[in-house]
Amino acid sequence: MSLASQLPSQPVVNIGMVGHVDHGKTTLTRALSGVWTDTHSEERKRGISIKLGYADTAFYRTKDGEYYPTGKRPDGKKDIDKELLRVVSFVDAPGHETLMAVMISGSSIMDGALLLISATEKCPQPQTREHLSALQIAGIENIIIVQNKIDIVTKERAIESHNEIKEFVKGTIAEDAPIIPISAHHDVNLDILIQAIEDIIPTPDHGKQKEALMYVARSFDINRPGSRPNKLRGGIIGGSVVKGQFSVGDDILIAPGRRIQEGSKTRWEPIKTVIESVQGGGLDLETIHAGGLCGVATPMDPNVTKADDLSGQVMARQGELPPIWEEFNLDLDLLEHMVASGDDAPEKVRPLQPNEMLMINSATATSVGQVTAIKGKKCTLRLRLPICALEGSRITLSRRIGTRWRLIGHGTITG
Repeated sequence: MSLASQLPSQPVVNIGMVGHVDHGKTTLTRALSGVWTDTHSEERKRGISIKLGYADTAFYRTKDGEYYPTGKRPDGKKDIDKELLRVVSFVDAPGHETLMAVMISGSSIMDGALLLISATEKCPQPQTREHLSALQIAGIENIIIVQNKIDIVTKERAIESHNEIKEFVKGTIAEDAPIIPISAHHDVNLDILIQAIEDIIPTPDHGKQKEALMYVARSFDINRPGSRPNKLRGGIIGGSVVKGQFSVGDDILIAPGRRIQEGSKTRWEPIKTVIESVQGGGLDLETIHAGGLCGVATPMDPNVTKADDLSGQVMARQGELPPIWEEFNLDLDLLEHMVASGDDAPEKVRPLQPNEMLMINSATATSVGQVTAIKGKKCTLRLRLPICALEGSRITLSRRIGTRWRLIGHGTITG
């Protein structure tokens, strides 16, 4: 997990960075946090985000009313504690069309979003349209539109781009969202953007629920190759607590867990472990609460957590685990038209078909499900890989069209 240097406290809000490929999401994340979130070698090679990236930062306001992020006080001096507004986490979602599933997964842990749109290209680009639909499906209403790259277009093009954006968001969840022109590359208007984030994306009230739940988005083996056995450290899981709180020493379950093969039958068994330490905002903490992104150290075999192998699972205390589903019923809400299929004649979403295969996203989990029954706006899906989710959870649905999966709507688990 990419964490900035030590921050004043655990982050209290998750803000998504969404938008079309190469519109500046990762560059803006770095400008606001100092963290470059593309840490996978394949990402660096291809120049695009593949996995969700994370970066934490803090926002401040001077006594003169100027807003600034960690390490960027206007006078060049150190950040001042009493000017602190709050600590936030950015979730940097991939924009490349084949990676939409990852972005939709990330929307489940976003409390608000920045929709980046480059002034250098006509709006909307395919994933701009698709990401806005995903935010709408996820019910994320606190949206700020960031018109990036204004430093490399003419004044006339900047105005034309602004008008294209206004036309694009008309009638959508982002219709009233402010449009903030910036240059992420040159730190232009970052103060205005931070002010807009403070005004429009509030810290959510997660309440003090007794039961705790964390969506696992990353998992790691932090040991160097060739480490001595007595120096090995247990597996690390990273993600977002979505309700309640966890403390060091809690006995936890990670589900669906590991696949157990018994003869010709397969079953899934949750992994039992314990929280050895937790970190949020670069701080070692005793307790982590909902809001922000965090890392949890466990005594698990690091071979189990390597290479994001536990991504998509759910962490809960023993006795508080949501159901594990290999099959479930859904109340359907399909889109009228296919997302990102162009401006001229958007393709209609046809009804689901018996035995059809769909890609489903539940929180940070991705699976493929087969339609085993359908009646009106209800269907039953049998999953290839089980998911752990609360009844009533929202599931996004994508259909394979040609070489890619296209978002067609969502459903709610009814049992």
